[in-house]
Amino acid sequence: MTVEEVAPQEIREPSRVIPTEVKKMVWARDGGKCVLCGAKNELHFDHVIPFSKGGTSVSAANVRVLCARHNLSKSAKIE
Repeated sequence: MTVEEVAPQEIREPSRVIPTEVKKMVWARDGGKCVLCGAKNELHFDHVIPFSKGGTSVSAANVRVLCARHNLSKSAKIE
């Protein structure tokens, strides 16, 4: 099958959007708090290996919960 034969909805570009099911798994695993400081407010889902550096959004192993302070200070760095 060539690319021309594939319906447009079947062609998927990698996406930085984290699927809901992955978010649910990560939230439960991380206890709904920042894994670095334990904060329970202003939380973000963070890519351990940043999407811009090839990290995936579809694996809970590459996603964690961070507070805004830690997520924004990390930026696109790999820790």
